[in-house]
Amino acid sequence: MATWKYTDIIIDGQPMKAQAPLIVSASRSTDIPAFYADWFFHRLEKGYSAWTNPFNGVKLYVSFENTRFIVFWSKNPRPLLPYLHILKERNIKCYVQYTLNDYEQEKLEKVPSLATRIETFKLLVEQLGRGAVIWRFDPMILTDDISMDDLLRKVQNIGDLLKDYTNKLVFSYADIAMYKKVKHNLDVNGIPYHEWEIEQMEEFASRLSAMNRERGWNFQLATCGEKIDLSKYGILHNRCIDGDLITRLAWDDKKLMDFMKVKIEDAPAPTLFGEPELPQGAIRLPHNHYFISTHKKDSGQRQFCGCMASKDIGEYNTCPHLCEYCYANATKDLAIKNWKQHQQNKFADTITGK
Repeated sequence: MATWKYTDIIIDGQPMKAQAPLIVSASRSTDIPAFYADWFFHRLEKGYSAWTNPFNGVKLYVSFENTRFIVFWSKNPRPLLPYLHILKERNIKCYVQYTLNDYEQEKLEKVPSLATRIETFKLLVEQLGRGAVIWRFDPMILTDDISMDDLLRKVQNIGDLLKDYTNKLVFSYADIAMYKKVKHNLDVNGIPYHEWEIEQMEEFASRLSAMNRERGWNFQLATCGEKIDLSKYGILHNRCIDGDLITRLAWDDKKLMDFMKVKIEDAPAPTLFGEPELPQGAIRLPHNHYFISTHKKDSGQRQFCGCMASKDIGEYNTCPHLCEYCYANATKDLAIKNWKQHQQNKFADTITGK
């Protein structure tokens, strides 16, 4: 785990200790861009937010005093668009993990139309750049009504529309039995799901890889949190909070690079014989620079999660998307209750307004 610095913040005239992370995750626990963008940017202006520890119920504070990078997670990040200039003004870089599924016909998600979400994706790329908006189709879920062929058709449709707008496609297989909340929500909502078998995972990976190649997408394919090794299909284990991507996007931020222990090197000048070779493992950067990856996994995450350490500022049971397969809400009623409570106190230091 990262050892974040602490700082003092003043609340009601009293000094309080707050974590002061350089990298913020917003958020694995709820969809902050879709439902809480105004809250988040208000808290950024105030300089801090608070969250409640889900294990012990203790309220803890997070200062944005040192924040240099934010990873946003969303199924509908359109509300971010009017606020992105604020990050630029504060010299805070970001990228967006954009979960863009197509379960419209099956009504597994309550999100805007696919056409609207595709448009949002392209608008984000216009502002942030192609490498800073990552397409996720997550999870890949099998049901009585959704076959593997159906999933591949859905991916093909979206992939063709995003061909020139992203560099990566991240997906996961719905591991239902492993996650009690997911299983409970699917059972309660009457979704006739099927678990993925290893042979199905392999077949899907092979067909997806072929599709990626044949349709000229050339996306980097990656799985999120999956044990299965699909590297023979060119599919990597993903790092959603990715130190290398953060470096590519913010390599000129010395404070952040020092924190991440990344050393930016000058590349040898080109010669008459072309670009000189860089050291093994080097990743080329703009303006004739490069770095060697020093990405380190956050030991506090799941076994097969490759993310580096960040501070997540979201809270569970607060997402009104109400997806039928949700892992972040114990029940829909609880999520709606907390959403309504937020609306009564929209700019409180916590998402829930408590």
